[in-house]
Amino acid sequence: MKKKPYTNHARQQKARYLQNILKDKIMALYPTLSSKDIRTSTVGENGSDIKLLSLTAKRLFRYSAECKNRNENKVLYSHFKQTKKHSHRQPLLVIKTNREKPLAVITLEHFFELLEKDD
Repeated sequence: MKKKPYTNHARQQKARYLQNILKDKIMALYPTLSSKDIRTSTVGENGSDIKLLSLTAKRLFRYSAECKNRNENKVLYSHFKQTKKHSHRQPLLVIKTNREKPLAVITLEHFFELLEKDD
Protein backbone atom coordinates (compact mmCIF):
# COMPACT_ATOMS: atom_id res chain seq x y z
CA MET A 1 0.00 0.00 0.00
CA LYS A 2 1.46 3.33 -1.07
CA LYS A 3 1.77 6.04 1.58
CA LYS A 4 -0.30 9.13 1.04
CA PRO A 5 1.90 12.24 0.67
CA TYR A 6 1.63 14.99 3.24
CA THR A 7 -0.54 17.97 2.42
CA ASN A 8 0.98 21.44 2.71
CA HIS A 9 -1.05 22.03 5.86
CA ALA A 10 0.30 18.83 7.47
CA ARG A 11 3.89 19.83 6.56
CA GLN A 12 3.36 23.25 8.10
CA GLN A 13 1.99 21.67 11.29
CA LYS A 14 5.04 19.39 11.59
CA ALA A 15 7.39 22.35 11.15
CA ARG A 16 5.46 24.51 13.61
CA TYR A 17 5.48 21.70 16.21
CA LEU A 18 9.30 21.57 16.27
CA GLN A 19 9.60 25.37 16.23
CA ASN A 20 7.32 25.58 19.27
CA ILE A 21 9.36 22.97 21.14
CA LEU A 22 12.51 25.00 20.57
CA LYS A 23 10.87 28.33 21.41
CA ASP A 24 9.44 26.88 24.66
CA LYS A 25 12.84 25.49 25.67
CA ILE A 26 14.51 28.85 25.03
CA MET A 27 11.86 30.66 27.07
CA ALA A 28 12.18 28.10 29.90
CA LEU A 29 15.96 28.56 29.99
CA TYR A 30 15.65 32.35 29.97
CA PRO A 31 12.49 33.16 32.00
CA THR A 32 13.01 36.91 31.51
CA LEU A 33 11.98 36.50 27.87
CA SER A 34 8.35 37.00 26.87
CA SER A 35 6.36 36.71 23.66
CA LYS A 36 7.52 40.25 22.89
CA ASP A 37 11.10 38.95 22.76
CA ILE A 38 10.76 35.71 20.83
CA ARG A 39 8.36 34.06 18.39
CA THR A 40 8.28 31.39 15.70
CA SER A 41 8.33 32.30 12.03
CA THR A 42 5.19 32.35 9.94
CA VAL A 43 4.78 30.23 6.81
CA GLY A 44 6.97 31.52 4.00
CA GLU A 45 8.75 34.08 6.17
CA ASN A 46 12.44 34.51 5.39
CA GLY A 47 15.17 34.05 7.96
CA SER A 48 15.53 31.96 11.07
CA ASP A 49 12.65 29.78 12.28
CA ILE A 50 12.95 31.35 15.73
CA LYS A 51 12.64 35.14 15.62
CA LEU A 52 14.59 36.92 18.34
CA LEU A 53 12.81 40.28 18.49
CA SER A 54 14.67 42.09 21.26
CA LEU A 55 18.29 42.86 21.95
CA THR A 56 17.97 40.93 25.23
CA ALA A 57 16.83 37.79 23.40
CA LYS A 58 19.67 38.13 20.88
CA ARG A 59 22.22 38.47 23.67
CA LEU A 60 20.89 35.51 25.64
CA PHE A 61 20.41 33.08 22.73
CA ARG A 62 23.26 33.50 20.26
CA TYR A 63 22.05 30.99 17.67
CA SER A 64 20.16 31.15 14.39
CA ALA A 65 17.76 28.21 14.43
CA GLU A 66 16.40 26.26 11.48
CA CYS A 67 13.94 23.49 12.39
CA LYS A 68 13.62 20.48 10.09
CA ASN A 69 11.05 17.86 11.09
CA ARG A 70 11.55 15.50 8.15
CA ASN A 71 11.52 11.78 7.59
CA GLU A 72 14.70 12.17 5.49
CA ASN A 73 16.59 12.59 8.77
CA LYS A 74 16.12 8.90 9.66
CA VAL A 75 19.64 8.08 8.44
CA LEU A 76 21.11 10.63 10.85
CA TYR A 77 19.08 9.11 13.66
CA SER A 78 20.38 5.63 12.90
CA HIS A 79 23.96 6.94 12.98
CA PHE A 80 23.23 8.81 16.22
CA LYS A 81 21.83 5.62 17.80
CA GLN A 82 25.08 3.90 16.89
CA THR A 83 27.05 6.48 18.90
CA LYS A 84 24.84 5.75 21.92
CA LYS A 85 25.71 2.04 21.73
CA HIS A 86 29.46 2.65 22.12
CA SER A 87 29.46 3.77 25.75
CA HIS A 88 27.52 5.42 28.54
CA ARG A 89 28.92 8.85 27.60
CA GLN A 90 26.90 11.64 26.03
CA PRO A 91 26.54 10.83 22.30
CA LEU A 92 28.06 13.10 19.66
CA LEU A 93 27.67 12.49 15.96
CA VAL A 94 30.02 14.33 13.60
CA ILE A 95 28.92 14.42 9.97
CA LYS A 96 30.49 15.84 6.84
CA THR A 97 29.91 15.93 3.11
CA ASN A 98 32.22 17.01 0.30
CA ARG A 99 33.29 20.66 0.36
CA GLU A 100 31.38 21.40 3.56
CA LYS A 101 32.47 21.92 7.15
CA PRO A 102 31.83 19.09 9.63
CA LEU A 103 28.69 19.37 11.74
CA ALA A 104 28.23 18.18 15.33
CA VAL A 105 24.91 16.54 16.24
CA ILE A 106 23.79 16.26 19.87
CA THR A 107 20.36 15.93 21.49
CA LEU A 108 18.30 19.06 22.03
CA GLU A 109 18.21 18.29 25.76
CA HIS A 110 22.00 18.09 25.95
CA PHE A 111 22.32 21.32 23.96
CA PHE A 112 20.18 23.12 26.55
CA GLU A 113 22.13 21.51 29.40
CA LEU A 114 25.29 23.00 27.89
CA LEU A 115 23.61 26.40 27.62
CA GLU A 116 22.52 26.19 31.26
CA LYS A 117 26.09 25.47 32.37
CA ASP A 118 27.30 28.40 30.27
CA ASP A 119 25.21 30.89 32.27
